[in-house]
Amino acid sequence: MAASLLQRCVLFGRVSSKCKTHAFTARRCLLSASYLDPKIWEQRTEDPHNLAQLAFVMDRTYEKKLPVSSLTIARFVDNVSSKEEVGQAEYYLYKFRHSPNCWYLRDWTIHSWFQKCLKYGARDKALHTLKHKVQYGMFPDDLTFNLLIDSFLKDEDYKGASMVVEEVMLQEAFELPSTQILSLYALAKYLAAKPELSWQEERSMGAALLIAGLRQDNSAGRSAQLLGSALLGKVEMSRGIHAVFQQMPLIWTPGYLSRALAVMENVCSGTEGVKLSKDALDCLEGVLRDSGPVCEVDATRGDEDTQGVPGTGTDEEDQLEKEKLPEYAGRFQDLSSKLQSLGRVDTGGLLALVSALADADLGVAEGADGELYATKVQEWEQERQMLVQREKELRERRAAGASG
Repeated sequence: MAASLLQRCVLFGRVSSKCKTHAFTARRCLLSASYLDPKIWEQRTEDPHNLAQLAFVMDRTYEKKLPVSSLTIARFVDNVSSKEEVGQAEYYLYKFRHSPNCWYLRDWTIHSWFQKCLKYGARDKALHTLKHKVQYGMFPDDLTFNLLIDSFLKDEDYKGASMVVEEVMLQEAFELPSTQILSLYALAKYLAAKPELSWQEERSMGAALLIAGLRQDNSAGRSAQLLGSALLGKVEMSRGIHAVFQQMPLIWTPGYLSRALAVMENVCSGTEGVKLSKDALDCLEGVLRDSGPVCEVDATRGDEDTQGVPGTGTDEEDQLEKEKLPEYAGRFQDLSSKLQSLGRVDTGGLLALVSALADADLGVAEGADGELYATKVQEWEQERQMLVQREKELRERRAAGASG
């Protein structure tokens, strides 16, 4: 299991020291309390509505087989004021997603929904709608993803945080440095607990580590790329390449273990100061040593990811890749020796590397995110006011037509 391959990953604790000069060192791996200042969101123009009345209007509209406006569902979500009402909003979000206007769910409504879930202790609802995004239309932006990941991290629910990161990976939303750092931290923290992972979880973790790591050209990023490629290579060796890329934004061509070795080669010949974590190297070594076909019992077990999908299972390309294992093992030993001689192996583990990255870069990333958020909220508010004005004009035209 992946757990046994990651036992060297070091748990990281926040450490701080103070002195009379007020200088201090603090490990910071979570977003600050002021991140995405709630005042920015709350300063929008208030648009109070009665939820019961909005629900009645939507129910009547659906009964008549007419579309509910995006403004109506936005008002419902914006006026939620309790956990019970969060549940009601979930129902109407589902109804809206399955209506003719489903493509018009506004970005600010999605952000507002997750804000309400976090505010009223309904994080389970947030995760449920995120995991079933197609059914609810929940495709949040990077900033909203950050709030969700951070919420799980602060409660030390690292599995929950990793589940959110999986959705970030599936939606390919690693655009912001803050999202990349938070995601890598969540994954490293979860793996440090040595969880027992199914092969599907290994695939998701591997894909998230690889894609997020590709955005960071440093020791943490390269180590994540190595570990991610190793986990994906493990799935490829046991299940075949078709099982790897199924529903994943990954390269379809075989050779994830070769790509892991390429990371090692790049570090050997690349910028001085970039290192690979020992636990990631140990993981790759274990995969190369233990890779083999999946057992017969596991192979016949029902699997929602691959059952009934043509092309899953091993084929000639997979067999050719398996035959390269001795070559890969030899290359690994040569590259490991070279990395050691160059002093480019970090014994602290992936978690320590990502923690150091957060210490160095997360503060700057937060500042950039704050500016981006203020701009987004302003644009959202302008769009909302435009819809309100359009609705008002439409009602006036209807009233004039009725009177005439």
